[in-house]
Amino acid sequence: MTPPQDTPAEGTDFIALAEVARPHGVRGELKLRVYNPDSDLLQQQRSLRLVSPSGEVRDAKLRNIRSLPGGDLLVRMDGVAHRDEAEALRGWRFEVPRDALTPTEGDDEFYVVDLQGCTAYLDGEALGAVVEVLQYPTCDVLVIDRDGNRKNRLEVPFLAPYVGEVSVADKRVELLTIEDLT
Repeated sequence: MTPPQDTPAEGTDFIALAEVARPHGVRGELKLRVYNPDSDLLQQQRSLRLVSPSGEVRDAKLRNIRSLPGGDLLVRMDGVAHRDEAEALRGWRFEVPRDALTPTEGDDEFYVVDLQGCTAYLDGEALGAVVEVLQYPTCDVLVIDRDGNRKNRLEVPFLAPYVGEVSVADKRVELLTIEDLT
């Protein structure tokens, strides 16, 4: 049996757009922290998937979406009618299939998520793999796995003093320095 058209094929890459920050009110409304406040992609989606911090996945259908100052959103979704149900979703991520994103237009344009899996180089030497991109209030940070030991991961601000050229096509990130980071 073939899946319905709106169900992504197995093996589809998903991109997280927001996470549930907290419940709002008593009727099951959710306050979302949107990862890219400049994007309206989440508002264009009505069917998404929710992923828990432990990896549980469930389908989600949004009914109402309201924007808040600062880029956060308030949403109502099917199946969540009470504050307790909304509270149970705290920390869950809203994700869409990768093909829902608008294609980038040039070699120097990419999505932050595309940095995951790139190799970071310093002075021509491979330093490690970018395993995650964290979003802090001041900047994005590349998490570089240097040797497979989580304790030895390096967090590098994605800023000009630290990061030089990026080639997503070549899966390569050139670091300028890691001084003051180790």
